[in-house]
Amino acid sequence: MNIKGLDVSEFQGEIDWEKVKAAGYKFAMLRAGYGYNTVDKQFRRNAAECNRIGLPIGAYWFCYAFSQEKAVQEADGCIRTVSEYRLDYPVCYDIEQASADYIEKQGVSFTPALARNIIKKFCSRIEEKGYYAMFYTNRSFLDTYIGTEPAKRYAFWYARYADRYDGTPCGIWQYTSTGSVPGIKGNVDLDLGYVDYPAVIKKAGLNHLAGDSHTTAPSPSAQYITYVIQPGDTLSEIAKRYGTTVDTLTKLNKISDPNKIYAGNTIRVPENINDK
Repeated sequence: MNIKGLDVSEFQGEIDWEKVKAAGYKFAMLRAGYGYNTVDKQFRRNAAECNRIGLPIGAYWFCYAFSQEKAVQEADGCIRTVSEYRLDYPVCYDIEQASADYIEKQGVSFTPALARNIIKKFCSRIEEKGYYAMFYTNRSFLDTYIGTEPAKRYAFWYARYADRYDGTPCGIWQYTSTGSVPGIKGNVDLDLGYVDYPAVIKKAGLNHLAGDSHTTAPSPSAQYITYVIQPGDTLSEIAKRYGTTVDTLTKLNKISDPNKIYAGNTIRVPENINDK
């Protein structure tokens, strides 16, 4: 599955979204804002226009959080910004070298542990608010600070500019920053989606979209988390990772064959698990 998409911010100016859709783009990731509560100057127009013409969108928020508490505040600011729009794609935390540079200037040592913790705090807060969480970074930052564990728990939007996908497990691959798209002036980031997020999100009952009654996401008081199955996952590995059993997962998620699970689908996992 290769779904043609793009991502934009205020730097692309005023966009003719009808031309973008007519050119064959199937989704857009829109910058909603950054930091504590700074809204992207074009987000509201971009979101409203995409909603109007039926182009599926997700949103991303750029990280300047230098503590776990600040990450939660950024998540709350993001949700306040996006909540009035229809999102068929994830709500994503954008963390990269500019984030680390800013945090270091605040007198805080930027470490791999801090990077992983603020991703976890932001994404967990997004999930608490009933949205599908994702994080974004590039190859260098992934190798230096994040590692592989966060992408086993949250959806991952991967930036690596190359002619060919390198096989890193991800839901979206951003493959260039110099794309050309009708209706947009200048360079544009282009993406390929490998997961049908509108179907996954609707089925899970997230993003406040209608889902099937038996797959509606549990309320925050329920003792479950939502896990996105990654390529190569097995139910036994997921059960071991979260301190539960295959039998518990199959019963909880009504899985008829534990040997058949599919990347991109979501399952519920008991909340009383070991810290990840």
